[in-house]
Amino acid sequence: QERLVESGGDLVQPGGSLRLSCAGPTHRFERYTMGWFRQAPGKQREGIACISASDGTTNYANSVRGRFTISRDDSKNATYLQMNSVKPEDTAVYFCAADASGWPCLLKSDEYDYWGQGTQVTVSS
Repeated sequence: QERLVESGGDLVQPGGSLRLSCAGPTHRFERYTMGWFRQAPGKQREGIACISASDGTTNYANSVRGRFTISRDDSKNATYLQMNSVKPEDTAVYFCAADASGWPCLLKSDEYDYWGQGTQVTVSS
């Protein structure tokens, strides 16, 4: 059972920036497609960004495209989500997830095998 750990969640003002990090999986990280999801109170979990294992292809939800950037560092078994120009509607618990199939990069939670516990992001003035 692989363990994922998110960090970097915080209170940030509208228009500000934040970078989330995800550590893991620890074994053969380079073979996993990695995704970021979020869940706001009373709403369903939403896939917002993913990056494939094979060629680093990325995919974004319309709600974050152009503002958020997903990246990975295979040498550190880490995935990142750079969040710019944040809005109050970005407030949610953010989760990272790992898909062992490696490709393609999808924003469907059912595709992912391992999940972190989440980190809270609050956008408010």
